[in-house]
Amino acid sequence: MVHGIDRGRLSTAAKRTIDLEGWSSSGVPLLRDPRALVTELHQLHLPQPGTGVIAVLDLDHRVVASASVAPRPQAVDGWQYRNDLLALLRRVIPHDLRLVVPRRTAVLLCCRDGADGWTEPDGPRMWALRDATALHGLRCGAYVTLTPSGWQVLGEGRHGRTPHAGSWAKRPVRTVSELPPRIAAGQPPGLARSGPAWPSRPVRGQLPASGAAPYRHVAR
Repeated sequence: MVHGIDRGRLSTAAKRTIDLEGWSSSGVPLLRDPRALVTELHQLHLPQPGTGVIAVLDLDHRVVASASVAPRPQAVDGWQYRNDLLALLRRVIPHDLRLVVPRRTAVLLCCRDGADGWTEPDGPRMWALRDATALHGLRCGAYVTLTPSGWQVLGEGRHGRTPHAGSWAKRPVRTVSELPPRIAAGQPPGLARSGPAWPSRPVRGQLPASGAAPYRHVAR
């Protein structure tokens, strides 16, 4: 330890990241219709900047489960974000560890402020997605960003203008209770609230997480 910093841990954390070149050459499967997928996930979760949405696709690239996670109050490395994603996967869908070849694919949509394209915080999240999917027996899929400029599939170049990072606020609202809640400053790490106000009793497709904010679960 030097000046209060554990250099061994810092060195390890530095390895839990992936640059854009490494991600592009890792053989991530292409999305059949990225625009439709991004639109569907946005409608389900209304992600705000700082929110991540992980979705599991079947062989036909249909969403069979998805959940959103709120940002931690401080910066995290890939290991911490991997644990968050793995916890979400375990809650919304059974693992496929018994299969020799993964049949389902997990993709990650990250809504954030700033410029489009790869940024340094994307590296640990890419690593987290790859590691979490391997530990759950899934295939590692695309990493998509949602910024003020629109959406972009990193490593592929496919992109669009809508939805974008501010689209959640433009959703038609019928009542005040349906306004998507903003993430409070300093909110502890966990599952993000998304969509309309949550009912007191769970309904199909909306399951409350004990001791945490509700999350979205989609199953077909």
